[in-house]
Amino acid sequence: MARIPDVTWASKALRSPVTFSLLAGVIIGALFLIGTGADPVAAYGAVITGSLGSDGIGATLSTLTSVLGMALALAVPLRAGLINLGGDGQMVLGGIATAVTGLYSPLPPSLTVVLALLAGMAVGGAYAALAALCENHLGVPLLVSSLLLSYPAVSLASYLVRYPLKEPGSSLPQTRRLPEGVALPAFGSSTVTVGLLLVALAAAVYRFADSRTAMGYEIRMTGLNSRFTAYAGVDHKGLTLRLMAASGALAGLVGAIGVLSFPYRFLDGSLTSPGYTWTGLTAALLAAAAPLGTVLASFFFAVLQVGGLSMERATEVPRELTQVLQGIVIVFLAARLRFPRRRKAAEVGEPVVAQGELA
Repeated sequence: MARIPDVTWASKALRSPVTFSLLAGVIIGALFLIGTGADPVAAYGAVITGSLGSDGIGATLSTLTSVLGMALALAVPLRAGLINLGGDGQMVLGGIATAVTGLYSPLPPSLTVVLALLAGMAVGGAYAALAALCENHLGVPLLVSSLLLSYPAVSLASYLVRYPLKEPGSSLPQTRRLPEGVALPAFGSSTVTVGLLLVALAAAVYRFADSRTAMGYEIRMTGLNSRFTAYAGVDHKGLTLRLMAASGALAGLVGAIGVLSFPYRFLDGSLTSPGYTWTGLTAALLAAAAPLGTVLASFFFAVLQVGGLSMERATEVPRELTQVLQGIVIVFLAARLRFPRRRKAAEVGEPVVAQGELA
């Protein structure tokens, strides 16, 4: 007689820390809505229809391109326990390098697009590697060096588009429009470009490297226990440098995609004001930097970000509530990962499972 499983797949999913955190965020968000006098069913319905309906799916996919790109950029080092907080600077420098390449390249438009993408990735990767060098050779923690290096990068890009690269006669801090043909192809009449496919390809490469390569195994084990991998012979400094370079290259790719998409120029603040870096970091943390989980979490936050506008129009509830929901999800996730598992492990006398093992 076949043995009936003690725990079904559905019950496992419900007991997952991520699922618990999402449900807690939705429930508490509903309580906030009730407190403001709004109908939570109507509000959440407006989020879904506004982001996934025929009028909003294009904006959601466009937002997903940037959110997922930054989530992947920050998940790559996070998988090894390294936190890169310099995503804004790396993304902006990648964007400005793309704009300069697109404006002054003598190559045909199609080749200029490829060159501009590579330039954005190269500059972003090099700047992120600088933060790794600060930790490896100067002893500055990566958390600090990556964050502090972001500010001069953003300021430099702002200076360039306000003075030497500014479009003549324009009152806005922006570069000239890229030449005709120097742009990523769009799908039909929507704002969704091939950049979404490039980010999806990056996610697929990350998934393959994470699960099928020796380096992916080293990264995961370093995230679980860096001292163990150091004893096993993993070069932590070299790994940090490679991961930060890859992280910066992905951030630079996001900046390049932003410049090669509408409005086809570098506009000061257009890459940083939507908060793609922090939303991406939230998605990576929610998924514990697991490849598939990072994709799903990024989609979830893209839906919230776009659907929040529809919710504001339909219910007059400020769209900032969606940011509150993101914060609630992260708080519950952190509490769920830390306290119940530690208590359970203490009760049965087992070692505590590290956060990275949940992915």
